[in-house]
Amino acid sequence: MNLLGGSGVPVSALSFGAAGIGNLFTEVTDEQAYEAVDAAWTSGIRYFDTAPHYGLGLSEQRLGEALRDRPRAEYTVSTKVGRLLEPVEAGGDDLADGFAVPATHHRVWDFSADGVRRSLDASLGRLGLDRVDVVYLHDPDDHAGQAFREGYPALEKLRSQGVVGAIGAGMNQTDMLTRFVRETDVDVVLCAGRYTLLDQGALTELLPAAQDRGTSVIIGGAFNSGLLADPRPGATYNYTVAGGELLDRALRLKEIAERHGTTLRAAALAFPAAHPAVVSVLAGARSAAEVRDCARQFAEPVPPEFWQELHAEGLLPVTTPLPGRELP
Repeated sequence: MNLLGGSGVPVSALSFGAAGIGNLFTEVTDEQAYEAVDAAWTSGIRYFDTAPHYGLGLSEQRLGEALRDRPRAEYTVSTKVGRLLEPVEAGGDDLADGFAVPATHHRVWDFSADGVRRSLDASLGRLGLDRVDVVYLHDPDDHAGQAFREGYPALEKLRSQGVVGAIGAGMNQTDMLTRFVRETDVDVVLCAGRYTLLDQGALTELLPAAQDRGTSVIIGGAFNSGLLADPRPGATYNYTVAGGELLDRALRLKEIAERHGTTLRAAALAFPAAHPAVVSVLAGARSAAEVRDCARQFAEPVPPEFWQELHAEGLLPVTTPLPGRELP
C-alpha cells in the first residue's frame, strides 16, 4: 500500500473509479455494480473513488452499500465537493451530463465553505459512512477564486479537525492542479487523462512539482475514456469520438504492444504507474469482468522492448520514467 502525501492515508496501486457504477453513459443494475466492487476487493483493490456528480449520487449510494459489510479500517474511500445536488421534479434523464439516470436533481456549483460542508454531509449520508478518507475539490476550472479562497481552507479545517484524513483537488487539466500543489498544502491531486500513452501534459510541470513537494498524484483516465482500451472507429478520447490521427496512433500502439507479447491495456496502466510521484492508477469499471481484466492487465509485466520501440518511433518522450527505469 502507498500513502497519500504525509497524511498516512493508504491507497492501493490500482484503485477503483466508481463513475461507471453511477451509470456513466450506460445503465447497470445494482447487482452488476455490487459484483464490480466485490471483484475489486477480491483483486486486492482497497481504494475506491466516487463523487456526487456520478449518477446524481447513485455511485455513492451503490459504493456505500457494496462496502457495507467490509471492515472499515481495511479500505479507503474518496469523494468530492463542489457540486451540490438540489432536488427537482423528476423529468427526463441526465444523459446530457453523461449519466443514464433519471434527472431527479440538478447540480449547483458551490465551492464555498458552507457548500463544502453541506456536500460532504450529503455524501456521508449516501455512502452510509461517518467519515471518508479523502476529499477532493472537483473540477474547479471555472471557479478558481472561490475554490482557493473558500473551498480549500474549508477542507484544510476539516483535515485539522480530523473529519477527513487527506485533501486535494481532482481535475482533467494540469495547470490549476500544479497551482494547488505549489500554493497550498494538499496531500494529493487526482489528474485525469493528462498522463497517458497519448497525453503526457502532466510531465511538464505537475509531476515534477508534486515530486518536489512530496504531494501524491492519483492518475485517472489511463485509457483516455476508451481509446487506449479498445482503439477502433467510434472509440472515445476524453469522452468525444476520437479523430483519425489519434485513432491511428492508438492503433499503432496496440500493434506494437501485441507484437511484443503484451496488450495495449497493460501498457496504458503500467505507463502512469511508473512515475515516482504517482501512488495509484484509478481504473473505472462498471462490471466484475472489467475489474478483473484491469487487475490482470495491471499485474502483467510489459516487455522493455515495447518501451524502447515507442522511444525509437517518437511515440513517447525519451525522458519519460518507465517501468524498471528511473528518470535520466
